Amino acid sequence: MHHLFRLVLGQKDLSRAGDLFSLEDSEIEDSLTEALEQIKIISSSSDYQTNNNDQAVVEICITRITTAIRETESIEKHAKALVGLWDSCLEHNLRPSGKDEDTPHAKIASDIMSCILQNYNRPPVMALAIPIAVKFLHRSNKELCRNMSNYLSLAAITKADLLADHTEVIVKSILQGRAVVVSTATTLSPANSVAAAIKAPGTDSIPHCPACLSFALLIQ
Repeated sequence: MHHLFRLVLGQKDLSRAGDLFSLEDSEIEDSLTEALEQIKIISSSSDYQTNNNDQAVVEICITRITTAIRETESIEKHAKALVGLWDSCLEHNLRPSGKDEDTPHAKIASDIMSCILQNYNRPPVMALAIPIAVKFLHRSNKELCRNMSNYLSLAAITKADLLADHTEVIVKSILQGRAVVVSTATTLSPANSVAAAIKAPGTDSIPHCPACLSFALLIQ
């Protein structure tokens, strides 16, 4: 790992974190996977949610890493580590506070989401990302759910078969009142797979919102 990443992440040195932006993308590209793995360790610590210094260090490093990944077009090389960090966010509280402020792990998830799912036209990346992405549809964060649905809709248009195994999860999310997910489901093919998911065991007792009922009738 680049010595500056090692310093910033190893010592959680906020005063040097900004210096990462003075480095060329190509200079740090080989270090990105290891840096992501170190961030996962930091963000999984028991005091992370109350440690403002660590949160700031992680936020700056993630911004630098995702920028470098985009600029060097190295998403496929670092996708496993990126998705691994993203997945770890699901183990923590993602529900916004009373002030509608995202929790520390919701911020990480949001920052990583666009970097990963902007690559909806890269099947190897989506194969890793989609099984994790659909899990966020059931978490109590409307903004994450809305953004996730938008990206998944694009992925479904490009490579619908990657979402086929997750049709039931997506439709159940709609039937639970998350109408923002309708845009994802409408891009899935064939339509009868969606209709079958609506009739799946366990969905008959779920409260249906008007938008969801309309969608259910439309696809049957």
